[in-house]
Amino acid sequence: MAGTERLNLFVAAKGHAFERDPFEAMLRAIGMEPTMVDQPAAAQLMNPDALKLYDAVLLYDMPGMDFRAPREERPGLTPAPDALQRGFAALLESGKGIVALHHAIAGWPAWPAYAEALGGTFLYKPATVRGAERAGSRYVPHARYAVRRIGDHPVLAGVPDSFELDDEPYRFETFDESFVPLLERAEPLDGALFQSATDAIRRTGAETAPAVADDRRVIGWAKAAGNSPLVYLQPGDGPQTYAHPVFRTILGNALRWVASPEARAWAASA
Repeated sequence: MAGTERLNLFVAAKGHAFERDPFEAMLRAIGMEPTMVDQPAAAQLMNPDALKLYDAVLLYDMPGMDFRAPREERPGLTPAPDALQRGFAALLESGKGIVALHHAIAGWPAWPAYAEALGGTFLYKPATVRGAERAGSRYVPHARYAVRRIGDHPVLAGVPDSFELDDEPYRFETFDESFVPLLERAEPLDGALFQSATDAIRRTGAETAPAVADDRRVIGWAKAAGNSPLVYLQPGDGPQTYAHPVFRTILGNALRWVASPEARAWAASA
């Protein structure tokens, strides 16, 4: 998916800390002209008219939660505004290409349609997902792990069969039947490494929880969200990943693919 033409990229940010300068430098290095808009302003622009001049949308935000709620209730859940729900639905109907990155999978937990569009959800506290009660999600603050590509897809052009990352792995809810898998952790991580996201935001000490199996290892996928082609990439935690040449290739491919007529035609026919 290599290309020389720079893409105009709308980037929704805020809700989760990140190093802005290295992140923006990565986007420019892979051929993007990013317009970064923080939440809640970004939510007001999630509609076809406001984003018509952008080639693609990158979600690197984590809205819809109040981490200042009383500790035993954290996070408080904020309903998605009606205007956002209408605008986002219209955006998907229009076929605008979207890439969601890392913590964006946790956004708007009180809005089930958002999780359905992205293909999964990271839960900061237990919740009902698709009619079933689910425990809070888990994460490893830092791990070095091998990644394996799955199959052949334009997002994987120029990507080796396997490579290593230093990043923040998740164990989260994925809607596997809704997407085409692209990447997975090549080997399971030690389940004892996964910390509770709920404990992390409610306690001041170490986050401890019973070990879990690392049985949800898909970390990248492509799917149709309405008429929009959408790619989710779970890695993307910090500068060490922003600078990784293979990650840059994957992200650049993903953004160029979702912006392409071929991807829009694929999504519309899915």
